[in-house]
Amino acid sequence: MPDKLDDELRITLMRIARRIRQQRHDDTLSDSQLSVLYVLTHHGGSTLAALAEHEHVTPPSMNRTVNCLSDEGLITRSSSPDDGRKVLIEATDVGVELVDKTRQRRAAWFAAELEGLSPEEHAALHAAIPVLLKLANS
Repeated sequence: MPDKLDDELRITLMRIARRIRQQRHDDTLSDSQLSVLYVLTHHGGSTLAALAEHEHVTPPSMNRTVNCLSDEGLITRSSSPDDGRKVLIEATDVGVELVDKTRQRRAAWFAAELEGLSPEEHAALHAAIPVLLKLANS
């Protein structure tokens, strides 16, 4: 049974994540669509199956997400150079720009929030990073 720390920490982390997600350049994209764009800009081109696995969704669900991104001109599909039967999905320049602007907006928001903290609060956050990373990577 969760104790008070479990509840408070979980809820606090969810609220921080929500506040970060709200800082986006384009409000028309869903979180899952933006996540796929982030993956494509960070890791390069990918197949539908690999994207679905990375995002922990079914291939039909990923296909709907990719179709929406394609309709917006944010991704392209092409034949894989290694295997012409496979379709390679890549972010367009417009998609890359959207991700870059969202990253900049989120970084600016977070930096402004951190700037308002005391030196003691900065030290506490710095000390908590290894524990938070352990939880995030578990």
